[in-house]
Amino acid sequence: MSEAEVSARTPYPHTTASLARDLRAGGLGAGDHVMVHVALSSIGWIVGGAGALIQALQDVVTPDGTILMPAHTPANSDPALWQNPPVPADWVPVIRDNMPAYDPARSACRELGAVADLFRSLPDVRRSPHPHVSCAAWGRLADVLTHDHPLEQAEGPLSPIGRLYDCDGRVLLIGVGHDNNTSLHLAEYRADYPGKTTHTQGAAVMHDGQRRWVIYQTLAVDSDDFPHAGAAYEASAGLTPGKLGNADLRLMQQRPLVDFATAWMTTHRGRP
Repeated sequence: MSEAEVSARTPYPHTTASLARDLRAGGLGAGDHVMVHVALSSIGWIVGGAGALIQALQDVVTPDGTILMPAHTPANSDPALWQNPPVPADWVPVIRDNMPAYDPARSACRELGAVADLFRSLPDVRRSPHPHVSCAAWGRLADVLTHDHPLEQAEGPLSPIGRLYDCDGRVLLIGVGHDNNTSLHLAEYRADYPGKTTHTQGAAVMHDGQRRWVIYQTLAVDSDDFPHAGAAYEASAGLTPGKLGNADLRLMQQRPLVDFATAWMTTHRGRP
């Protein structure tokens, strides 16, 4: 095999500098406030891995902008509601009594991938206080987006996602589809559709220095139709994906996306 053939079959490693170039080519810029969802493995081999991608994002948006990422802790929820997999009924009280309390500085979010879990732990990153669906932020609006996060507003207007909407932020999908686009949960809060309801959720928290299990009401969300709503928005907006390394890159304004999805869900969800 010739050197040229080897080069064609083995792409050159991605670096912080090359990822920053791709991000800028995709439309991201200094001063942007952006919610990021990423599948690291979709990008290809990166010198420095997750840390290099985070550095590229910070270099591009600069401290005048803001990076927001989900930092969810899905295990810190009511085990009676778990489905994938469910747990035996006699386990439920044991889990409720022994689930470690949410700690913004220590609670991992490994289920969301290496980038999100590293990002939430970095210096100067702020994390919202929600024990189940927290978000982490770095940059100019980090405190604005994360300073409060009511239990009942998991992904509603008073959540970091809702505050990003108020700040006219953007959404960046890297190697993932709209099924991972948490901004569409905000559309669920705003939409009117048949069967819309709340459910009782629970979590372990620290209160006055003591671990407590708290219960609260929150919207019963469903992401099954997110790919359809997202595809309809992309078609209406004429969005053309770019590339970040080997991954598809989709950058969009959050407010028109959420407004479109709100109307789409009101029209299509729960109806024949």
